Amino acid sequence: MKRRDFLQNTAAISAITLISPSTAFGSKANSAIRMGIIGCGGRGTGVITSMSNNTNISIIAMADLFKDKLEYTKKILDAQNIKKGFSEVSKTYTYTGSKAYLRLLENKDIDAVLISSPAYTHADYLEAAAMAGKHIYCEKPAAPDVAGCRKVEHIGNLVDGKLSIVIGFQIRHATPYVEMVSRIQRGDIGDILNVHLSYLATESAVGNITGLSYDEARVRNQYNFHALSGGVMLDQAIHMIDVCNWALQKLPTDAIATGGKDETHKFGDTWKHFQVLYQYPGTNVSVLATQFGSHFGDVCAKFIGTKGTAEAHYSGGVYISGSNPWDSGVPRCANTVLTDEQRKAGVFLSALQDADANKEIAFINSIETGKFLNQTKSGAESTLTAILGREAAISGERVGWDELRNSNARLDPMLNLSQFDK
Repeated sequence: MKRRDFLQNTAAISAITLISPSTAFGSKANSAIRMGIIGCGGRGTGVITSMSNNTNISIIAMADLFKDKLEYTKKILDAQNIKKGFSEVSKTYTYTGSKAYLRLLENKDIDAVLISSPAYTHADYLEAAAMAGKHIYCEKPAAPDVAGCRKVEHIGNLVDGKLSIVIGFQIRHATPYVEMVSRIQRGDIGDILNVHLSYLATESAVGNITGLSYDEARVRNQYNFHALSGGVMLDQAIHMIDVCNWALQKLPTDAIATGGKDETHKFGDTWKHFQVLYQYPGTNVSVLATQFGSHFGDVCAKFIGTKGTAEAHYSGGVYISGSNPWDSGVPRCANTVLTDEQRKAGVFLSALQDADANKEIAFINSIETGKFLNQTKSGAESTLTAILGREAAISGERVGWDELRNSNARLDPMLNLSQFDK
């Protein structure tokens, strides 16, 4: 992509987004934000369905590398549209193959896109979407490598104030986490000395790969491949790392780590367990991440301060103990069964109950009001923090933040995607 072309496109974006939101969306008949989805897997389908349930969007276009993925998801999204009184997605607005995302982005009827394709595509797809003047909701991570993260940051700087670009760290919108972090930042647990983060997940099983080319088998099982997904640290542990960066309002200076593979898995190259020790200014942060076996463990962020401890679990409570105790009301036992009174009062078992909805509402509201969001910096920084831990483990060396950023390292997925253009 030539710099001259990119700057010309960002100039065009400036002209487009100067239109008053009340002019663009004031008519009730035309009030729905017209969404396209790039990447029709389970996560993308879930997010755009939730977005449709919680906001005023119409899903009008779809793109995926594989025709079967698109056709399966189209049935779900068509039903969702009809439920809201909109039309099914036109077949002329469905695109498959290696250039499907570009064809979708050329569609002038689309206001915003959800990028839910594999991580190795994120930086390039986000860049192309920004050039096309689309508002962007991009799933995490920002990219699987340093070069991609820096590209995302650069794009964010170029279009700041002209488009909304959000990265899928939805926990920052979960009500219990928002309150806990607010209390941490105002000093309720004092000076933070240590943080412990854990994400203990089940294995990423390999789907049926019989009769598939090696490239297709890898893409369909992307989470088992380092260069495609970024691995366990960027797929799952990154959520707790993002909470840590958010709460501390700091970035690490360096990291040391260890880890390894699950030798029972013969298809894939991602490491399946990590133990990472980050050094933040004034604070040590440890991360334990696993992805194997059939039993899900825990997801937790624990902040230990001079006046108390703040602790947050996906299911198991969000609370503060110490000089300034507080409890979110989320039951601390994951096996709790709610009473009728609790259900009527709005009590829920998961600390993430409203996270997706709140994030989706914030994204669409930013487009409707013209108060555009830009999460490229925080999204790239949390991704780079996860990469720092991953690279420290793989290298067996202490890796510094500046060293990592300046490396501009790039992962090559070595895919021949043109074979899917049939």
